[in-house]
Amino acid sequence: MTALQIIFLIAAAATLISGLMVVTARNLVHAALWLIAALFSVAILFVLLEAGFLAAVQVVLYIGAIAILIIFAIMLTRRVMQDTGPQTNQQWWVGAIIAVALFAALFVVLQQVVYPEVTTAIPPDSLKALGNSFVDPNQYMLPFELASVLLLAAMIGAIAVAGDKK
Repeated sequence: MTALQIIFLIAAAATLISGLMVVTARNLVHAALWLIAALFSVAILFVLLEAGFLAAVQVVLYIGAIAILIIFAIMLTRRVMQDTGPQTNQQWWVGAIIAVALFAALFVVLQQVVYPEVTTAIPPDSLKALGNSFVDPNQYMLPFELASVLLLAAMIGAIAVAGDKK
């Protein structure tokens, strides 16, 4: 095994373990921190795929913005969400069966796909074209701005819910 293969196996295992911990953690803050670990592991996988831009976007956008926004929302609304009910679902096994069946179906479908062989490299101006498409009104400017407004509304809503009622 090469060093890259070992790093890949470690990053893949870290992604799977931290993803499992996200959905099984009882504390919401711990789940958010495990989410950051999972996203960072995915960024490592992007680096191994020589997709440096996607790795940087993963770290800056998902870890630096969205995961931190989730942690702030949890911290701001903690008093409001004093849940004393049970933290587990009695029908967890139904979800597990559905997940295994969905995984098996996706595995079968992906085995039948014929993947074309990639022979051309990405042109060096592709990052410039991507940046231009984010600010071009005819391409991705509207979805990009809508996402920013949605994140702003979520933050304002979290502050309004967590604020003192006078």
